[in-house]
Amino acid sequence: MTQQFYVSPEQLMKDRADFARKGIARGRSVVVLSCREGIALVAENPSPSLHKLGEIYDRIAFAAVGKYNEFESLRQAGVRYADVRGYSYDREDVTARGLASVYAQSLGAVFTAESKPFEVELAVAEVGASSAQDHIYRLTFDGSIADETGFIVMGGQADAVVEALKDRWNADQNFGEGIRAAVDSLRYDGGPNSQPREHPGSKTLEVAVLDRNPLTTRGSVRAFRRISSHELDVMLTPDGASL
Repeated sequence: MTQQFYVSPEQLMKDRADFARKGIARGRSVVVLSCREGIALVAENPSPSLHKLGEIYDRIAFAAVGKYNEFESLRQAGVRYADVRGYSYDREDVTARGLASVYAQSLGAVFTAESKPFEVELAVAEVGASSAQDHIYRLTFDGSIADETGFIVMGGQADAVVEALKDRWNADQNFGEGIRAAVDSLRYDGGPNSQPREHPGSKTLEVAVLDRNPLTTRGSVRAFRRISSHELDVMLTPDGASL
């Protein structure tokens, strides 16, 4: 009978983490940022149907990078959790913090118990009455959770995009200004020492927003809205209008 080689727990966890990081880094970056008018979500994604951004509940959105089948199953589970909790208790009891905690438990369980971790990184965003009350939670493949302020960048060469976005973003920007800053920063997704890529066009971008005052702007309690290619073309012009 052959014996299995012994692998220390530390080495096993390190190998799983390295495997997940490599899978996540192969994807293009996603940016989630807080603006004066709400929260904007920007992803480089040429597919018109395989979304990296989605709605979870009235004022809560989801963004992800990594393997589509894995983060899509998590998104669907989040929608079911939010619907059941909102129906059983009250719609105000559905929060990004509660949803992020559920995701963290699921990701952590898979990372420690399964042979292959999820190759995903998630963001759960909840728009508040003001930018100071916005919540953006970042969840990594091992179940780690962080409450971020201002903006986050996930996937790809995230560090290079973060450095570019620091000089272009501020919390008082409207949606148009914030989205232009995010799209311009995505040009640096090739790495810190590489030349900026050509400006991505609207056909290769997926953009959505969480309106801070949806009842005023659209007459709906649902804050999530996808931005069409035509609207995005207008916004990406140098003097592009806000939404």
